[in-house]
Amino acid sequence: MAMEESIKTLSEPVKALYLATYIPRKCGIATFTKDLINAVNLLNPLSLGKVAVMDNALTQKLEYPHEVKMRIQDDNPQDYIKVADYVNMTEEFEAVVLQHEFGIFGGPDGENILELTQALKKPLLVTFHTVVSDCSENMRRIMTSLCTTAKYVVVMLQGAREMLIDLYGAKPDKVVVIHHGVPDFPMMSGANGAKNKLGLDGKTVMTSINLLGANKGLEHAIEAIPAIKKRVEDFVYLIVGETHPIVKQAEGEAYRQKLENLASQLGVSGQVRFVNKYLGLGELVEYIAASDFYVTPYLNPQQAASGSLAYAIGAGKACISTPYAYAAEMLGDGRGMLVPFRDGAAIAQSVLELLADQHKREECQSKAYAVGRTMTWHNVAHQYYHLYQYAIGKGC
Repeated sequence: MAMEESIKTLSEPVKALYLATYIPRKCGIATFTKDLINAVNLLNPLSLGKVAVMDNALTQKLEYPHEVKMRIQDDNPQDYIKVADYVNMTEEFEAVVLQHEFGIFGGPDGENILELTQALKKPLLVTFHTVVSDCSENMRRIMTSLCTTAKYVVVMLQGAREMLIDLYGAKPDKVVVIHHGVPDFPMMSGANGAKNKLGLDGKTVMTSINLLGANKGLEHAIEAIPAIKKRVEDFVYLIVGETHPIVKQAEGEAYRQKLENLASQLGVSGQVRFVNKYLGLGELVEYIAASDFYVTPYLNPQQAASGSLAYAIGAGKACISTPYAYAAEMLGDGRGMLVPFRDGAAIAQSVLELLADQHKREECQSKAYAVGRTMTWHNVAHQYYHLYQYAIGKGC
């Protein structure tokens, strides 16, 4: 048997088209999709993933990597239909893998995506990055249609799975829970090397990393700093990331300026540092490694995914968060600290409690790191890859 034939027999290659935003667009879905494709490609080397990318007025001039084969202008229904027609007629693709988030497709609530999914004749797999119970009738219609049309749907939380079944009528046997993927971090309880590289020697570091926008609630983390400063010398809070492109287009840097003004008013400008850039994976790992605490004070109770919190869990960091859906499930059972929404005092109390109780802090870190081992891209890619095989009839 030829080597190529042997590999084909063993690997059961899957010809997948991914439909999502994509790098170099500054977007969490874009980064997730790139990481997922890279990981699945290692298991599927004879049929590397290709992308139909979502475009808008802000992204039309981006130069995408070679795996991007088609571009869909989000407000042009005909673009969606053309992609569906091409997939239906060609042997180049066996399945479409859709990353769904309401903000990346055109039409009211992103309903244009249904132009593609309803015309598609090949298996569809959908990963829902947002699942909410309180939504408009049109959003419910879109979600229900996707659940009906898809061969399988993927969510990142058990609670989101139950919501899809109970509220959106998804059949239980087609809803699969797969963690948000993370790099295979070494245990990072000792962060001195990373701190040295970033000029943070001797500092106690709390970090938030994300595209900035008012829904992140970072002002409440800043409100925690005065109480921490009184008790902890050389404490630093790093706010890392650019303003979200859509937010920046609408209101410029108003939110960042609000945060800077608040830090000044509270007398903690020296403790709050802004790193105003979008991090590549290498830098992201360095900043997480340098962190003693990772905080996500987000304001949307129904947020069902957070790549930045997933990374911090995967690195075994002491995580503090408001109890939005993803954090509440992932930080339960002592894997982190949950605080009320809009409560800077509670964030301060959690930081000080963990600093005073080394055993509790180390237990929190080790529990987070343990679940993080199940979240590595290697493990996540295996689950997606086998799901693709089942979707197209190659599963065992």
